Amino acid sequence: MSTYDLYTTKPPEQDGQWTVQASGSARFNWEYDEGRERLLNLYQKGKDKQWDQVKRIDWSLEVDPYDPLGVPDEAMTLYGTPYWDKMSEANRADLRRHYASWQFSQFLHGEQGAMVCAARIVESVPDMDAKFYSATQTMDEARHVELYSRFLHEKIGMLYPINDNLQSLLGDTLRDSRWDMPYLGMQVLIEGLALAAFGMLRDTTTKPLPKQLLAYVMQDEARHVAFGRMALRDYYAQLSEAERAEREEFVIEGCYLMRDRLRGVEVLENFGIPRHDAEEISENSEYLQFFRKLLFSRIVPCVKDIGLWGPKLQQAYLDMGVFEMGDSNLDALMQQDEEIAEALDAERFAAEEAARALEVDEAITQGAEA
Repeated sequence: MSTYDLYTTKPPEQDGQWTVQASGSARFNWEYDEGRERLLNLYQKGKDKQWDQVKRIDWSLEVDPYDPLGVPDEAMTLYGTPYWDKMSEANRADLRRHYASWQFSQFLHGEQGAMVCAARIVESVPDMDAKFYSATQTMDEARHVELYSRFLHEKIGMLYPINDNLQSLLGDTLRDSRWDMPYLGMQVLIEGLALAAFGMLRDTTTKPLPKQLLAYVMQDEARHVAFGRMALRDYYAQLSEAERAEREEFVIEGCYLMRDRLRGVEVLENFGIPRHDAEEISENSEYLQFFRKLLFSRIVPCVKDIGLWGPKLQQAYLDMGVFEMGDSNLDALMQQDEEIAEALDAERFAAEEAARALEVDEAITQGAEA
């Protein structure tokens, strides 16, 4: 079955492709031996941590497409509104399916954008150590596209097109000719926001398969954000005040786009709710307000860390109500992501080893009895 058969609304591109006219230079570097030790160490970790979604994910786990995450009713945007009260249980179950499809579809499209941006970084970044690492990230992002696509096709059976605001930020990131912009747009903004979204779902879902997907992807994404921090912190320290101000303006616009992306209005429209009502309900939803604020928990401290913290940017974060997140411990959050993924592995594979040992014991017993 074609993916196009599973879209709730057909993407506007008739041939199934979105073409972005990108500008910039491909940079070669003939110095192969020198490099920053911390970035080369991250590159080594990127190689060591490669994994195969076919083998690491337990795809035999069943998923109820009408309750794929097991989140409470209160997490539904419509909860507590007259629209929710009028819904049958079947309609509410269908709404859960649509929301999960919308969320994971945006994850999927964002991961494809990350894959393209990582490939652009390989092409455009001037330093060989950064080329090395971004090559491993390109493979990571390909794996994420692969597993989110499989989850949506096999377990949910429905996809949503890319959200307009996410597509706009991706386009702006790719069209900019400056080599650091794919870092800033993707590694800091889109990846940072994705990490926070993944983390909230990872920590609230009661279902084992989506928990695996999110935990293992987050283990990779923590390295990607670390990569962006290392490269941009060094580079932005050398820029003039005017050049940093240009980057800060890009961050401000991107943050507003990403904040507005997270309304899921298109889901409510698919249930016959007028757009004006859908926007108002989404804007006033207490759950979504909390969710959208939490999404900046990974972005704000990263932006501050790389040296973009001018008055205009600080004021924008004050207006968004996320300024205080600049003091969050980003390293601790990423260490936690690593530990959760490793704990899942230990638990899952220990159970498999125990099951295999039991099979062996039973075979020995049966042999002795025979």
